[in-house]
Amino acid sequence: MPDARTSLAHWGAFRADVADGEITSVSPFPGDTDPSPLLGNLPGSLRHSSRIATPAVRRGWLRDGPGPSSARGADEFVAVDWGELTELLAGELRRVVDTYGNEAIYGGSYGWASAGRFHHAQSQVHRFLKLLGGYTFSRHSYSLGATGVIMPRVVGTHDDLFKRSTEWNVIVEHTDLLVCFGGVNLKNTGINHGGTTGHPAREALHRFRANGGRIVSISPLRSDVDGDCEWLPAVPGTDVAIMLALAYVLATANLADRAFLDTYCTGYEQFEKYLLGTEDGVPKSPQWATQICGIDATVLTELATRMAAQRTIITVSWSLQRVRHGEQAPWMGLTLAAMLGQIGLPGGGFGHGYGSMNEPGLPPLRHRLPSLPQGLNPVRTFIPVAAVSDMLLHPGETFTYNGRTLTYPDIRCVYWAGGNPFHHHQNLPRLRRALGRVDTVVVHEPYWTPMARHADIVVPSTTAFERDDFSGSRNDPLLVAMPALAQPYAQCRDDYTTFAGLAERLGFGAQFTQGRTARQWLEHMYEKWSAEIDFAVPDFDQFWADGVLRLPVESGLTLLADFRADPQTHALATPSGKIEIFSDDIAGFEYPDCAGHPRWYEPVEWLGGERAQRFPLHLIANQPATRLHGQLDGGAVSQNAKVQGREPIRMHPSDAAPRGLSGGEVVRVFNDRGSCLAGVVIDEALRPQVVQLSTGAWYDPLDPTDPDSMCVHGNPNVLTDDVGTSSLARGCTGAAVLVQVEKFAGPLPPVRAHQPPVIR
Repeated sequence: MPDARTSLAHWGAFRADVADGEITSVSPFPGDTDPSPLLGNLPGSLRHSSRIATPAVRRGWLRDGPGPSSARGADEFVAVDWGELTELLAGELRRVVDTYGNEAIYGGSYGWASAGRFHHAQSQVHRFLKLLGGYTFSRHSYSLGATGVIMPRVVGTHDDLFKRSTEWNVIVEHTDLLVCFGGVNLKNTGINHGGTTGHPAREALHRFRANGGRIVSISPLRSDVDGDCEWLPAVPGTDVAIMLALAYVLATANLADRAFLDTYCTGYEQFEKYLLGTEDGVPKSPQWATQICGIDATVLTELATRMAAQRTIITVSWSLQRVRHGEQAPWMGLTLAAMLGQIGLPGGGFGHGYGSMNEPGLPPLRHRLPSLPQGLNPVRTFIPVAAVSDMLLHPGETFTYNGRTLTYPDIRCVYWAGGNPFHHHQNLPRLRRALGRVDTVVVHEPYWTPMARHADIVVPSTTAFERDDFSGSRNDPLLVAMPALAQPYAQCRDDYTTFAGLAERLGFGAQFTQGRTARQWLEHMYEKWSAEIDFAVPDFDQFWADGVLRLPVESGLTLLADFRADPQTHALATPSGKIEIFSDDIAGFEYPDCAGHPRWYEPVEWLGGERAQRFPLHLIANQPATRLHGQLDGGAVSQNAKVQGREPIRMHPSDAAPRGLSGGEVVRVFNDRGSCLAGVVIDEALRPQVVQLSTGAWYDPLDPTDPDSMCVHGNPNVLTDDVGTSSLARGCTGAAVLVQVEKFAGPLPPVRAHQPPVIR
């Protein structure tokens, strides 16, 4: 008989029916008004054909020993037992540390592996590597690489922009106009790191409209706002030019709030010289902007006037900073909001990430959540997270980052637990060559993802549903127990057990486990947390039996309301204590691609440049609607959206017709960096000359031995350029790329992405 249990994923809490070690069906958590369709990927996931069943070692590494290899991703594997794997892995870690030092290990976990607070792959691997003596680490994220550097310099934080953002209920009650650069795409509000038990964004927007609120969506994709809105289909990558034009109207029509700028900001005068063209002779007027963005100057002028006359929030999606010069969009969006003078007022001001994740707009918890102690990393060497290939290919070279000059370390071992960089990272042919340079790649994974296929040592991990845990997120009111739904698949082990065995073999087992089993760690984390908070909670056993625990939240938040009320007591963590429209620090770095104030930089990858003569379509590589990143790409929801087994590419009829394309056909998408196959979906709800191909289809090269081989499954990162946002942040720029599309001729190659490699 099936056994029904409750659990939690990044995309929602759910109740699962389980039989014979497999999830057979799921139902949403009671009270979730808009459950994520991604729950449909869970049935069949525990015994999926892509599960890793046994510890495995790449044949070439086992035969020849550690060293650079071009065979990663193409070689077959040899099954080994756990004892042999532990000996091989412990021996290799000791060799690397003794020969090259701990800096030669790159701990590359990326954190979305599990919603659990204890069995969280990133927490486990980082704790282990710190006790080993340290490791080279990464800063910030692929999602927010530019924001994470620019916003602390402009407004003193980037974290609070999300976890302490203006609440949806405040927007519903007080906002007249939502001006959304990059839209507010509800597909992305299905997920939150740590798990989520409610999805209020859709209902909030419905109530907002019913209350008379209006939405202006500035995006090349109509789908970036669900439901009624004023859609301005701008040329992709021109948002900063549009913002400058709106700011120009405010400045020249005497609509800017000078008192707010004088009291709460610094550097507006320097910025205004650029805005009005007194520095470069180019006024950033609507007439100037319309030649860049394709939106009529009159429309921009009228919009600026409406923004000044109404309670307005300006929102900037995360996608806009995942491009070259990505620092400029959030900086300029905040500057535009400052000119309106409504920052800190209920229903006015600035937002960053509404529609990017199920966090902005939700009230934060009053207290932190239980967590696994990480300890200190004795190694201080780091890279921006999107600079992995640069680091591996150019050891010893210097690079600039956030006002510093740093040096890439000589990495000998890449240790990856949780996450799949073949979803996140740019220019996969270059990444494959970079991974080929190191001595050893270690991957902990439940599934044969592309990263696992490129490993030398593969450690089979349990999924979140094959072990006991609990979880929650900082903007969700419930802590949820996650009892194991099934026994571990085949020979899979949870990462804690794996690391405990390795730590014992390497001589620090007692420090790693502190004498606790995994279950005892759960109890310890909960009890330590409950002793530090100022409200009563049941003991662990009662919490586990109840299954959920409601936590107090801070309601009614408006972003930066305390700063507006008292800018001295609540001064920002910037050098001036104010919003830095002009940053003396950034100006002092003298970077050619990031000035001391927000400005327009002409992109390389855009329809207005020379490159568009060769590749005339602007591809937007956004997050998928059918999975979280690349997770559970083999699930039913993800697979049902494929076209002849390929990731769908949306095209406007005016672009499909001249190429002789119809819906349901397979096309080759290409530029001078690479190519992939995709399935055509004809759609009028996007700007002509724009195509949309989501990230996350598991990378599947036609010829696994050739890094430049076409991906037959539809991963757009074979097309993107591996270049950082600027010399300041070096964030990910994988959201946009110029391409050409043509009908694919010849027999369709099979998709093998979810089939295990050869294992002897």
